[in-house]
Amino acid sequence: MWCERCKQRPATVHITQVVNNHKTESHLCVTCAQESGVAPGKELGFLFEPNFSFHNLLTSLMESEFGPQSALSPYQAGIERCSTCGLTFTDFRQIGLLGCGDCYQAFGRFLGPLFRRVHGHISHTGKVPKRTGGKVRIKKEIEELRRKLQEAIAREAYEEAARLRDEIRAKEEKLK
Repeated sequence: MWCERCKQRPATVHITQVVNNHKTESHLCVTCAQESGVAPGKELGFLFEPNFSFHNLLTSLMESEFGPQSALSPYQAGIERCSTCGLTFTDFRQIGLLGCGDCYQAFGRFLGPLFRRVHGHISHTGKVPKRTGGKVRIKKEIEELRRKLQEAIAREAYEEAARLRDEIRAKEEKLK
């Protein structure tokens, strides 16, 4: 695709604008984009950063979770490094990876809120294969039913709670 303005160089800057449900697209070369004031990397109201990475996401989550004034800030808590690999929490924030399995213990109280934000839970609750996980699947279903039972009791939905209780008992019998 060639530049719409000069028609001499390949278009490498692609701009899409949507205003009042009307979409306009422009395809310019770098030179024409700079001349028109739309240089790559310049703020356009909303600019998608193509070098998105998990590390950038993790860093932004930690920034919002552990701001400089946070009471849970690892910097204020005095945790300096993992005793096994020597990784500091600052290093973890910069590279986005833990150094070893013991880092989970060393930084555990700071990782919990982060995991909760990313995964919704602090423990892994993955899928169980249907052909091999019979008992495990039933146990997970019972746990889920118990959680729903507690919610129903809190809402004072006693008929639903009785139904869930009976369902739990049936699954527990199946488990035996």
